[in-house]
Amino acid sequence: MQIGMIGLGRMGANMTRRLARAGVGVTAFDAAETARAAVAVEPGVDPVGDLDALVAALPSPRVVWVMLPAGDITEATITTVAGKLAAGDAIVDGGNANYRDSKRRAALLAERGIHFVDAGVSGGIWGLDNGYSIMFGGTPAAAALVEPFIRALAPAPDIGWLHSGPAGSGHFVKMIHNGIEYGMMQAFAEGFAVLRAKTEFDLDLAAIAELWRHGSVVRSWLLDLTADFLAEDDTLDQVSPVVADSGEGRWTALEAIELGVPAPVMSLALMARFSSQGNNDYASKLLAMMRAGFGGHAVQKKP
Repeated sequence: MQIGMIGLGRMGANMTRRLARAGVGVTAFDAAETARAAVAVEPGVDPVGDLDALVAALPSPRVVWVMLPAGDITEATITTVAGKLAAGDAIVDGGNANYRDSKRRAALLAERGIHFVDAGVSGGIWGLDNGYSIMFGGTPAAAALVEPFIRALAPAPDIGWLHSGPAGSGHFVKMIHNGIEYGMMQAFAEGFAVLRAKTEFDLDLAAIAELWRHGSVVRSWLLDLTADFLAEDDTLDQVSPVVADSGEGRWTALEAIELGVPAPVMSLALMARFSSQGNNDYASKLLAMMRAGFGGHAVQKKP
């Protein structure tokens, strides 16, 4: 088997390595020479310097997996690659694209006879060793073409992957997955914050996290990760209290609104991230001034 991989960041590089270690030949491209060099030492990986070389190295029907950030760079890359492919070839978008973009891209490529698969990929930096959870959308023919590669990437050939339905469904399922992830992370963060605030009991947060990993109904991989870093440093004094959002949490909240489905936990978790980014600072200042206005409460000034 042979596949082309475009994008050799944290996820793309490790997916390339996992495919190669499963016996898949990978022709790999990234605009950064350092990224290409990093995977060049992996047996079975052939880094190339441009997209023409990548397409030329693949046997027909070609499968090209794009692992780039959602947005303009993915749009431009898919358009460019599609211009170099032929009917019967396939493009897989493994980034966190908006499912509406995936539906549009699938329709456009179908006019040229090119298969399109939208693959939501979960597993982070641990996927190289543990495998990736992959939810993907596309026609049955497209699914059949990419399934051997997805089996190699999954935790095992028969688990951890799902052909979720037509084009767009893979990224839709991944979008909801990430919305749930936001809510779970926020719940753990708030819970441990309350535990830490109860100074009366001098609680050992690392010990509590480790306790909950075994037999508790809240045990999870997120808790495993939390227990690991709390065991090293439970003060987190060197960590800035800013949490970025990748966009999928926003899309999930908006989709819930459009569908009329109540999703308060995921929506509030998203708002908490906005607040951590300083987007609540002005509103907080207004609140302080209102309290001063009606109650004469003191307003704290910056030093």
